[in-house]
Amino acid sequence: MAVATFKGPLNGEYHGKKTLERKNSGKRRVFVQTESGSVLGIELDRGDNVHTVKRKLRLALDVPTDESSLVCGDMVLKNDLSIVRNDSPLLLTRNFLHRSLSTPCLSPTGKDLQQRDQSGPIEVLGYSDQFSRTKQLVVDIVKAIRNGIDPVPVHGGLGGAYYFRNCSGENIAIVKPTDEEPYAPNNPKGFVGKVLGQPGLKRSVRVGETGFREVAAFLLDYNNFANVPDTALVKITHSVFNVNDGVKGNVHRNGKQASKIASLQQFIPHDFDASDHGTSSFPVAAVHRIGILDIRILNTDRHAGNLLVRKLDGGGRFGRIELVPIDHGLCLPESLEDPYFEWIHWPQASIPFSDDELAYINKLDPFKDSDMLRMELPMIREACLRVLVLCTIFLKEAAAFGLCLSEIGEMMSREYRGHEEEPSELEIICIEAKTLLDEEISYFEPKAGREEFQFELDCGKEEELDLAPTTEEKMKTERTFRFGSKGGNGRYLLSKLEESVEEGMEGHEGNELPPRSDDCVSVVQDRIPNVSKLSTSLKNISFGEKSWRHLGSMQKNGYLAGTSSGNRSVNEQRPMSSNFVILADMNEEEWMRFLENFQRLLRPAFANRNAGNVGQRQRQRLGTSCQF
Repeated sequence: MAVATFKGPLNGEYHGKKTLERKNSGKRRVFVQTESGSVLGIELDRGDNVHTVKRKLRLALDVPTDESSLVCGDMVLKNDLSIVRNDSPLLLTRNFLHRSLSTPCLSPTGKDLQQRDQSGPIEVLGYSDQFSRTKQLVVDIVKAIRNGIDPVPVHGGLGGAYYFRNCSGENIAIVKPTDEEPYAPNNPKGFVGKVLGQPGLKRSVRVGETGFREVAAFLLDYNNFANVPDTALVKITHSVFNVNDGVKGNVHRNGKQASKIASLQQFIPHDFDASDHGTSSFPVAAVHRIGILDIRILNTDRHAGNLLVRKLDGGGRFGRIELVPIDHGLCLPESLEDPYFEWIHWPQASIPFSDDELAYINKLDPFKDSDMLRMELPMIREACLRVLVLCTIFLKEAAAFGLCLSEIGEMMSREYRGHEEEPSELEIICIEAKTLLDEEISYFEPKAGREEFQFELDCGKEEELDLAPTTEEKMKTERTFRFGSKGGNGRYLLSKLEESVEEGMEGHEGNELPPRSDDCVSVVQDRIPNVSKLSTSLKNISFGEKSWRHLGSMQKNGYLAGTSSGNRSVNEQRPMSSNFVILADMNEEEWMRFLENFQRLLRPAFANRNAGNVGQRQRQRLGTSCQF
């Protein structure tokens, strides 16, 4: 699979029905959320801009807006709102730097003074055909509320959640407000201390942004392949919601209506969750399908507690059952994180994919998936979409090569040794791909002032003289110097493994693939390097902003903040996960070239794994998850 196969023009058609943008009639509706969690639905006229939106917020919610910005995902809106789509959720954030004093001062009009939220009690944000069943749930919920059947708070978990019921009093939906997540301003269980948009339980998942990830997992589950319940982002108003009095307070305003942006997911009646049931009786297809989804979205929190088990035939403990995956708020991180796949150790994950599953994987197109998510969830960050693209390509190539689910999951999981976590095999491949990209850029970019190089010798710096006569030898020399072991013996890198693909694949049944035109040289098996040990020679390399090792400062800043240690679980008190690979620091051209390098390195990495050079010992994984 070449990257070029994904780069065709996008025509708006996805794996479901075609999604159409509403015609712009000059009237649009947006939902603006403040950092404290208050939400206002605003009808925009054609001439409205950021300043008028701020003015309406100030008058309706009595919030200061002078030193603030209006944000939609990664984009800070300057003044023009023409790019904001209908039903878009926006966030009003405080500025750390003062803006120019030339900002126009606009006086409120009579119309502004009468600004009220005209939206209904529950409004679905988005208009995909996939939300049709959710909209019917909303109708049933509104009808029940009008009949005096109020929602019920969920007492478990770290965040605020509520069961909404129908007229019969049955739970039909679970609602999780974004401002009641762990560490969010209105968390009802004491886990407060941050504003929306700051790093949360995971460094690469921000406070207030788990809700749209729940929706993304549902939208990416085409044809209900993994059985994700219907999920949508909503603006919802009710007095049951929690509103804290200040950041560290926890005073509930009884009886006062509060508007929230939240994820609304269909409630699935079930018998128990996977932690209460023996995994040996789980259907192989169900485990495979959930695992395929988890790999695509890099789920960092797939544990038995968020896999619901339903008995289909009403039989005994070992009758026919169905698995329902929930709680996807910690998927699609902004950088490659350490995932947690509990199914890695289940026997079903070691069974090869079926033909139907391989066909489903083969049809996945991460670039169209990204375009769909940009349309349905305009607040999603580009870094999250890059993680989706990278993991989907990895899944497609690994499945085509013949790896099973557990092997793919293991290559994506980090190894934990002592008090340090080492990068996963997937991250090592990404590091090598980024290194190759940086070398290409640094070598082919013109170097200003090169003719004055002799004067640099007087600056007190020890420079390595580059005497490599050719580009190939130069890049080889630089890689050996940079990635060589401490003893001076250079290691083979993944880029050197391309020559050994044919040799690594010989004799491995089921992995015979058509030879590539550039695979012209075969190397004997004993020259294939140990991919799992590449990290040994990379430990002292800094990638992005984070060091490979946990520094002493981690003990001061690396733990979760905002609550006393007595209120934190073991999961919360562990050091924050390191970011070995940063994908957001590349421009679009560099990103595509990085993907080309990444794909070129996958086949030799897979062949090396199958050749038996990756240690077969039981690895100690981090294996900690944030349970909600």
